[in-house]
Amino acid sequence: MTAPRPGTHTETLTEAAAGTPHPVIVVGSGPTGLLLAGDLAAAGVPVTVLEKRPHGISNLSRAFGVHARTLEQLDARGLADQLIATGDTITELSLFRRLSLDLGTLRSRFPFLLITPQYEVERLLERRALELGVEFSHQSEVVALRQDGDGVDLDVRGPDGEVVTRRAAYVVGTDGHRSAVRQAIGVSFPGVAVIKSLFLADVRLAERPDGVLTVNGAGDAFAMIASFGDGWYRVMGWNRRHEVPDDAPLDLDEVKEVTRRALGTDYGMHDARWLSRFHSDERQAPRYRVGRVFLAGDAAHVHSPAGGQGMNTGLQDAANLGWKLAAVVKGHAPEALLDTYQTERHPVGKAVLRSSGGLVRLARARNPVLRAVRGLVSAFVNVARPAQRKALGQISGIGYRYPAPRGAHRLTGTRVPDVALADGGRLYEALRGGRFVLLAPADGPGADPKGVRADGVTVARWASARRTTVLVRPDGYAAWASDAPDAAALEAALAAHVG
Repeated sequence: MTAPRPGTHTETLTEAAAGTPHPVIVVGSGPTGLLLAGDLAAAGVPVTVLEKRPHGISNLSRAFGVHARTLEQLDARGLADQLIATGDTITELSLFRRLSLDLGTLRSRFPFLLITPQYEVERLLERRALELGVEFSHQSEVVALRQDGDGVDLDVRGPDGEVVTRRAAYVVGTDGHRSAVRQAIGVSFPGVAVIKSLFLADVRLAERPDGVLTVNGAGDAFAMIASFGDGWYRVMGWNRRHEVPDDAPLDLDEVKEVTRRALGTDYGMHDARWLSRFHSDERQAPRYRVGRVFLAGDAAHVHSPAGGQGMNTGLQDAANLGWKLAAVVKGHAPEALLDTYQTERHPVGKAVLRSSGGLVRLARARNPVLRAVRGLVSAFVNVARPAQRKALGQISGIGYRYPAPRGAHRLTGTRVPDVALADGGRLYEALRGGRFVLLAPADGPGADPKGVRADGVTVARWASARRTTVLVRPDGYAAWASDAPDAAALEAALAAHVG
């Protein structure tokens, strides 16, 4: 076991096996696992993160784009502004040379795409998790899993090769597309390889591109260059005529050649610190929950890189699951609440598969008919505002809504924007306590949460003259709403959702 850094707590497997089991074990310390663990700890739920790798955040991660909905979730944790300071923003996405999506029209505090490497996201989330008391156990590999009606046993191999058994009430697998947790619970991962041979490289450039993100395709070549803002650039590309296995050798000359063909120049690439090949799959687990075990992030779904939605979807999985798991563990909600993780997040994962897969197939289109379709789609979305809004909502994540009961208010299940509050604050600042927020009219009744535990709900009032009362979940979605609730209806809603 590597020595813990100052200010951290890294327990040994022997200590963990001998001590009291934690309510939750998270397997995997990527962005999804870190956000989830931090949320649980913030809610007062003891949690341990198991990670197969030695300690240390790699600077060689694939993701580099953070969308508006993810930034909103980070804002609800007081982290968004810190992350924005690590990168650059873009307000326009150009696709197929003809289609332009104006992110500046998003109805969000974050009407842009943040370009920053995944390791900056992980650093921020890891620091938060450590400050909240999350325990990390590195070089800990899950080799088997068993569960019963009361908990889950994990057989974990440590750095010395010894296998010990750890027990938890619940386990969440956030351990990537080769998830050991998913395999252990027997959940399949059906899908296909969308692109058989992509390359990634982190390089320095002698010439600086005009924008933060440079993308183009020409003939059989495609390349994209993104600035990390610290002198390093991420290059991604493929050559349709040279599809090789992931372990085939890759050198900088090949990266430069494909980039020149796609972009017209290689910008004087030099000093590559990382070169890698990979293939892009579209896969989704049919079940995100089996008993007391859950899957999130890449363990549950993987997508093509088109639209940059992979890491973002995983982080939003974590935001959805964390408050529910905490409520059940602490006895504030029935176990049935955990079933809504599947009903809410699985359709979103499926939608992301469709949209990102559609983008990459249109981008690679060679058939004249498909090229014509691509042109028509681009022209239509450019001029049709509803289509543009829908596309922006899907890519940014702000357009998704969750299922609502029959007869529910039209706002139920929708994302609640970051509205101004009567006390001068914002809704997403009020959500930083990890509680429900009861958003009520500024000068009317209906904001007295009678019969609800004191730590369960924060009362806030609209800064505007709006009359709707909305119960906002900890993840920023409307649990219940009414345009004119009476006291009994409000009390019933609070009892049903807050406990």
